[in-house]
Amino acid sequence: MQPSHWHLPIDLAALGDKKIEVDLAGDVQKAFNNFVKTGQVWAFLIGIIFGYFVKTFTSFG
Repeated sequence: MQPSHWHLPIDLAALGDKKIEVDLAGDVQKAFNNFVKTGQVWAFLIGIIFGYFVKTFTSFG
């Protein structure tokens, strides 16, 4: 059985002393703004409401 090798999409040795900056809060804000801008938030809310009504009318007791 041969060992599996994982290849990283970036070459860590090529980065050298470069600092990798990650802006998690900024990425989350961009994703949320895109979620609102594309109208997915309305589809999500309508789905929640519709699902609640379906659950309510199809459950017994």
